[in-house]
Amino acid sequence: MADNSGSKRVVVGAHYGIKDWLAQRVTAVVMAVYTVILLVKFFMASEFSYETWSQLFAEQWFKLFTFVVLLAMLYHTWVGVRNIWMDYIKPVSVRLFLQVASLLWLIGCAGWAVQILWRV
Repeated sequence: MADNSGSKRVVVGAHYGIKDWLAQRVTAVVMAVYTVILLVKFFMASEFSYETWSQLFAEQWFKLFTFVVLLAMLYHTWVGVRNIWMDYIKPVSVRLFLQVASLLWLIGCAGWAVQILWRV
């Protein structure tokens, strides 16, 4: 005997759920730790000038940490923007265009940040 009660829910999508939630939390923690370190360095400096700022970013470990934080921020942004496009843009072609444009923009930002970081 067939069960004809209730509606049949069609489950579609990529089911990112827990992975997205965890990625958002981990990247947020990485950015928060970086912010605390940056604020501590800022408030512990006796004089804060362009030279002091340049010296901070001249240290290789700080450049690498900044780059890791930048990648975390870009991934954090990607997850959020992608979820917005998936939730609110229903035509697949428009959603795909917006996702590709967002991804290209974020990659461009990463390249620009690398140029800025390793120029100091």
